[in-house]
Amino acid sequence: MSTRIRLFSPILVAALFAIPALAQQEPQKDGAGIIVSGKASSSDVGLPFYPGSTPHKDDSDSQAARLGLWGGGSGFKLAVVKMDSADSPEKVAAFYKKALAKYGKVLDCTHASATSGASANKKDSSTLTCGDDKPDPGGLLFKAGSKEKQHIVSVKPNGSGSSYDLVALGNWSSDKH
Repeated sequence: MSTRIRLFSPILVAALFAIPALAQQEPQKDGAGIIVSGKASSSDVGLPFYPGSTPHKDDSDSQAARLGLWGGGSGFKLAVVKMDSADSPEKVAAFYKKALAKYGKVLDCTHASATSGASANKKDSSTLTCGDDKPDPGGLLFKAGSKEKQHIVSVKPNGSGSSYDLVALGNWSSDKH
């Protein structure tokens, strides 16, 4: 995704391993905390791993991350997992379009025309839109959920197979991913 947060920059990767997880519990109304972890599971992103896939291998990127920050009963949580598959991007994308459906309408953000203009004009709406999000060149991008609790899948070609990213982004007041 060209407009997504680059979670796997060298600085963030160093921080993931240099800073221990300071808290592992849900936030409390009067408390504050942070979670920084270089590990995330399918339950953290709220989506199954594609059958037969393996963790992404790349010297410059981490294969998973879990971040969270809260204070006073509000904050954010983010989980990201990068995986590889021997199957085509189209086959992996079809699998995730079905998996994302449990979170509501699945948006295909692969093409600019997928942006819902009517929903994008309502600033107070919790309706999820593609906005300016676009896939990497040659890739596919799908979203489901709400603005407060998003599930995003990015799939792109990788050699004779594909590489995919699973992202769960939400606030602490939303239900668990």
